[in-house]
Amino acid sequence: MKKIILSATLLIGVMFAGNVKAQQATAKDADAPVIAFQKDTIDYGTIPHNADGYRSFHFTNTGKEPLMISETHGSCGCTVPTAPKEPIPPGQSAEIKVHYATDRVGQFTKTVTVTSNAQDSPKILVIKGNVLPDAPTASAK
Repeated sequence: MKKIILSATLLIGVMFAGNVKAQQATAKDADAPVIAFQKDTIDYGTIPHNADGYRSFHFTNTGKEPLMISETHGSCGCTVPTAPKEPIPPGQSAEIKVHYATDRVGQFTKTVTVTSNAQDSPKILVIKGNVLPDAPTASAK
């Protein structure tokens, strides 16, 4: 009988502690920053070989606390993101710049992972497009 009472008390205590933690997390999340991107995919379209590979993802912090981006990384070495280092206050906008190495010919789809203190971190952004090869040169006769 003592084992049953002890087990029941322990179970109720664990459930109560879990419920309190869940409520605290929800309360914290309500004030957390929110990173709202204008769009989460950038389509370069069809571009020439060695074209300008720079683009920007524009976003706004729509949360109640300052947004801190702790890390951004591309899915390969040909995709290099650059994020703001300073906190983004609530209601303010900024951008994450991305450079794709357009010396690589062909279709591409790459991702940029953004890690921050925002509610939905990490956030995955996508760049895609097609880099055309150089036009063939006419050989001299």
